[in-house]
Amino acid sequence: MTRRVHSILHVVDSLETGGLERVVVDLAIAQRDHGHRVAVFSLTDTAGLGPELEAAGIPVMAGGKRAGLDLGLLSRLRGAMDAHGADIVHSHNFVPSYQAALALAPRLRARAALVNTCHNMGGRLARPRLRLLYRLSLARTAHVAGVGRQVAEHLVASGLAPAARVSAVRNGVPLPPASTSATRSRARAALGLPADALVVACVGRLVALKNHRLLLGQVPELATAFPRLHVVLLGDGPERAALERQAQALGIAERVLFAGTRRDVPKLLPGVDVFALPSLTEGLSIALLEACAAGLPVVASDVGGNPEIVRHGRTGLLVPVDDGDALRAALLRILGDRPLRLALGLAAREWVMTHASIDAMRLSYDRLYADALAGARHDVTPGPVRTA
Repeated sequence: MTRRVHSILHVVDSLETGGLERVVVDLAIAQRDHGHRVAVFSLTDTAGLGPELEAAGIPVMAGGKRAGLDLGLLSRLRGAMDAHGADIVHSHNFVPSYQAALALAPRLRARAALVNTCHNMGGRLARPRLRLLYRLSLARTAHVAGVGRQVAEHLVASGLAPAARVSAVRNGVPLPPASTSATRSRARAALGLPADALVVACVGRLVALKNHRLLLGQVPELATAFPRLHVVLLGDGPERAALERQAQALGIAERVLFAGTRRDVPKLLPGVDVFALPSLTEGLSIALLEACAAGLPVVASDVGGNPEIVRHGRTGLLVPVDDGDALRAALLRILGDRPLRLALGLAAREWVMTHASIDAMRLSYDRLYADALAGARHDVTPGPVRTA
């Protein structure tokens, strides 16, 4: 059977450095490498990851979105669809979903199918207006992907979309070379960490939902047990000042490195001993997948899509959400047992290699696009999406 080549326009809020944006960039490049025509339309600007797409030969367009109903934005988005000859318009999360649906509404575009990916558990949908607009746009969407089974099931259970048009599609990440003593030493040097440090790292925006405060709260007792302990927070955001004050108040400021937003995270992960993700909510975390791909043992909250990645006791340890005692106990266990760390990290890397590669994600979306154009449903992960 001849492989169908698509003309795909991805629509995103922005191209700032973040997990959702990283997925879109990696997917777009993989699709281009597979022969599809791909472009990306950002509702706001293209700073951040836009230059990476352009360097890969993928056209990037900025919508310059203004507050409220921006008819100019809709006109520019419609023009991008036409100029690109899109047969797939792939929106990501909520605002891009309804903007893409509005841009398609005034005309019949029989050859274009609207596809949406929901990248998280929808905390922002507590806002009634955004929830209504997203639900109405999904009614005009041929197929909806949740990034993992938990997100897909939540879309159905919350009444946002019918099960017949929802599938679970795992995020995918590149698989880096296996870590060596040389890559570990270079990573430590890049972070300014002692060679003999015991390092716990967390990657993500410094926002309340990532729950960094819970991790920092455990450091005094962890440092008593492990005097060489250092904590690295990779990312930036509105909670940084509060977290820095917390570290000072706890007397651990010299142990906590606020590394800021980094474009070289995969090169820094070999310098880490344990990856911690104490989030209050998650979709299917790219940071968590990257840590597993790097062969790191993980301690993560048992929430959202985390249990789809972390098999407790096999590829990492899961702890109840927002439970400081459980988080501390898991970190004490894993920091104190090097053979366990090595075994969990190896198993995590093997799982990503098999189940969460970039090419597996690209293939899943190829199938979903074909179904969207055909008006049919095809589950891209085993079994139907379960409903509550």
